[in-house]
Amino acid sequence: GVRKHLKRLHAPSHWMLGKLGGTWAPKPSAGPHKLRESLPLIVLIRNRLKYALTKKEVVTIVKQRLVKVDGKVRTDAHFPAGFMDVVHIPKTNEYFRLLWDVKGRFIIHPISEIEAKYKLCQVRKTEVGHKGIPFLVTHDGRTIRYPDPLIKKHDVIKYDLETGKITDFIKFEVGNLCLITGGRNRGRVGIIENRERHPGGFDIVHVKDSVGNSFATRLTNVFIIGKGTKSLVTLPKRKGVKLTILEEKERLKNRDSAHPPAAAAPASATA
Repeated sequence: GVRKHLKRLHAPSHWMLGKLGGTWAPKPSAGPHKLRESLPLIVLIRNRLKYALTKKEVVTIVKQRLVKVDGKVRTDAHFPAGFMDVVHIPKTNEYFRLLWDVKGRFIIHPISEIEAKYKLCQVRKTEVGHKGIPFLVTHDGRTIRYPDPLIKKHDVIKYDLETGKITDFIKFEVGNLCLITGGRNRGRVGIIENRERHPGGFDIVHVKDSVGNSFATRLTNVFIIGKGTKSLVTLPKRKGVKLTILEEKERLKNRDSAHPPAAAAPASATA
C-alpha cells in the first residue's frame, strides 16, 4: 500500500525543514493538493506562523476546531493546504492566502476579511456527465456543476467560499496577468505575451514581468490571476518580480546600510 511515513530528507525543500531536526517529516494526508505542492497544517502553524512549538501543540490547536481552510474547520493536523487556499484563525481574526514567492516557496500572505471570501481556481477539465449535466473540475479538486458554457480548460474562476458559486471568470488570453506555479520560474508574475502551440508536445507560454524581463514556461505552469494588469488577489511585497543574483546582492547591501547594526555596549571596567 501507500507509505504512511515521510523521511525529512525526502520532504519538499520548500517546506524548509532543518536537516538535523529529526528523522521524520509530517506526511500530508490525501486531499485536494498533491504532496509536493502542498503545505501540511503542522508546518504552517508550527514552522511558519510560530503558533506552536511541537506537533502535539498543533494537534491540540486543530482538535479545538481553531483553524479553518477555505471556510471549513480542519481537525487533521496533516491536512494539505495548497496554492490559493484561504486559512482563517477565528481566535486571532487573521486571514492568510497561500501563494508562491519568487524563490519557489510557499508564502503565508495576510489578507483582508473581504478578500478572504473568495479564491481563484484554475479549470483542469470541463465535461458533460451523467444525464447530460455539464461540470468542471478545478486545480483544488472541486467539481462544480452547470458552469458558464464559455469557461474552458486553463481558464480561472472566482469562487465564492460561502455560497460555493462561480461569481466571475477570466479567460486564458494574451494580455492577462498570470502567476507561474511550477518550474524554475515558480512565483513570478507577468503578462502573457504569446502562446506557442506544439501538437503532441508541451505548449510554451512567453511572459513579461513588470520590469520588462521576459521568460518562457510550459502552459501547465501558468495560472491566470487578473484581467489585464489588475490582479484579483493581493500579491506579496515583491509583486512577483525576480531579481538577479547581483540585484539581490545590491538590495541586501542597501538594506544593511539603511539599518546598521547597533554598536556593542562597552565592557564593564571591573577588575
